[in-house]
Amino acid sequence: MATTSLVSWNVNGIRAVVKKGFTDFLKKEKPDVLCLQEVKINDSARDKETFDFQNYTEYWNSAQKPGYAGTAILVSEKLAQPIITNGLGITEFDSEGRVQTAEFENFFLVNAYFPNTRHDLSRLDFKLKFDNALLYHIKKLEKKPVILTGDLNVAHEEIDLANPKENDGNPGFHPEERKWMTKFLKAGFVDTFRFLYPKKVQYSWWSYRFGARRRNVGWRIDYFCISDKLKKQLKQAEILDKVIGSDHCPVRVVIGDR
Repeated sequence: MATTSLVSWNVNGIRAVVKKGFTDFLKKEKPDVLCLQEVKINDSARDKETFDFQNYTEYWNSAQKPGYAGTAILVSEKLAQPIITNGLGITEFDSEGRVQTAEFENFFLVNAYFPNTRHDLSRLDFKLKFDNALLYHIKKLEKKPVILTGDLNVAHEEIDLANPKENDGNPGFHPEERKWMTKFLKAGFVDTFRFLYPKKVQYSWWSYRFGARRRNVGWRIDYFCISDKLKKQLKQAEILDKVIGSDHCPVRVVIGDR
């Protein structure tokens, strides 16, 4: 049975991660599709770089602000190339390069970098507005199954972060953020990792402070969520927490043919 391997990674700066083994990771893992978030490079800056992403077609969606946010999708040249649409049609989100939609033959893939609400929650309303706009966008795509991936900037349940009690109400674990995640899943989607591993404790992001990664004081905020109708085709969901290069690690799913 043919399968499709999809990887997502918040690289916290593509120029930085390329210096930390990113190309070796790409050559070793050979994902069919690699979704990136927080690439932190605009078009003019990228023109000055020479990235060695052999055998992949690159699709970029940069933020207008230099060195900030942005997304990208790398698609293996072995695949039929998708139709790519950048943005949601809402300027305040699209100017930050937060969403890409790729239409493949059998599914839509949405690569998203969700806003961080900031330590003072000053962007909570902005994030919730983004959340709802994205859900509206995804529901419109459902003529085909949908795969949503990216840094959702929320730990959904207490099992998804090391210190839930201390972080209750904090950015990424605020009740309103968690409530939206519940609403999203109830709208017909499956958190692939939690579906396959209901009780497994594993994280995808660690603060750079206080040796958090070494001590594994982390959060699971990077996801692959799929339409319910894809559940039977889900072969694998992994958090690649041994891969370094960013404060996030990559996450992966493998989807089989029908």
